[in-house]
Amino acid sequence: MLPYHHKMRRMATVPNGFVRFNVLRLLNEKPMSGSEIMSELEKETNGWWRPSPGSIYPLLSWLQDKGYVKEAPEQGDGTHRYILTEGGKSLLEEQTKIREDLRERYRHFGRQLGPKYGFMDRMWSGPHSKETEELWSAARNLATAFMGLRHRLREEHSEEATKRAKEALEEAARKIEEIAKK
Repeated sequence: MLPYHHKMRRMATVPNGFVRFNVLRLLNEKPMSGSEIMSELEKETNGWWRPSPGSIYPLLSWLQDKGYVKEAPEQGDGTHRYILTEGGKSLLEEQTKIREDLRERYRHFGRQLGPKYGFMDRMWSGPHSKETEELWSAARNLATAFMGLRHRLREEHSEEATKRAKEALEEAARKIEEIAKK
């Protein structure tokens, strides 16, 4: 039987718009091949999701047919990389604006569901500052690191890593409690 994370990777349905946006976003950063895009998205999600060739290559063909991407000049390694055209950059800007509008429209959604679903939003309600945003970013980084560890431990369990992670989390919790008391 496959571990749970492998099942999730195979069974999860990711909306096409999500894949399209992320392909455009990555190609806006630098020329990439389909396999490089898949690897980068897997890396960004700490191994939780790797798009399949069946979702990336047809999308790249469609984007090329529509004039949003084109093949990049050969870099001497035989790999076919793609770059955004001006039309692709416009599409990315449009998609970014839509995402920002949706994020703004539904930013209170978690709060309406109550603490079970919106506890992170509730923690940061009130006046925001640069420091608050940096704290939120650090909390997201901690959650991402923890999910990466969880993924790794599912693949290869390590008592030592589990013990060290538990100690680190307990130490962080103790320090945050001390800060909260002051």
